[in-house]
Amino acid sequence: WSIPSASRCPCCGGIFDWDTAQGRLSELNNRAEDPTLWNDPAKAQKLMSERNGLEKSINGYRELERELDDALTLIELGEAESDEATIQEGEAALKRLADLGHKREVEALLSGEADGFDTYLEVHAGAGGTESQDWAEMLLRMYVRWAERSGMDLEIESLNEGTEAGISSATFLLRGRNAYGWMRSEHGVHRLVRISPFDNNARRQTSFASVKVTPWIDDVEAEIEVDDKDLRIDVY
Repeated sequence: WSIPSASRCPCCGGIFDWDTAQGRLSELNNRAEDPTLWNDPAKAQKLMSERNGLEKSINGYRELERELDDALTLIELGEAESDEATIQEGEAALKRLADLGHKREVEALLSGEADGFDTYLEVHAGAGGTESQDWAEMLLRMYVRWAERSGMDLEIESLNEGTEAGISSATFLLRGRNAYGWMRSEHGVHRLVRISPFDNNARRQTSFASVKVTPWIDDVEAEIEVDDKDLRIDVY
């Protein structure tokens, strides 16, 4: 259990490139003190969002490092006193930190252009009637619970109930850090194979539901160019 000092996680870069992260945070802190920053509110909000996210990541790493030292010290004390309970407590802490460290590593990989945005998700039941509608509702419940555990806000924009059970479709907005980055892999068709609770003969059924994930972009400046060859002009 050791952490390289020059680069905390060389395979990831990003926030785990310690020197780069510290330098970038210092730069953002200096720019945040500029009294003219808020002359452009959109630009200022973007800068502060990056600053707060980077500061949170750095503080999170420091907390991991402190807890790692505490866990190793706990194990050393347990071994010195032949206290098996203390050793197990330290090993359990190490396991928890390993899982948390893996999560931080995944977060470092969410560096795509749109990964940091909030996101819209649409869930649609596929062919199969009640079976697929029930499956679509199961997916919706899963996303709601994941959002709650992850500290994200989920706002349901529209919800259409199924004919007998479940939902036929739902649209919701997920707000939180790297919301789109975390959810983009959910885009596509999801399949469930199970013994149907709606079939009196208890036959195996396959249900489908589609999920569409779209980043919510409200403050990005984009230049759109339209070629003359793509235009059709009608004169009346």
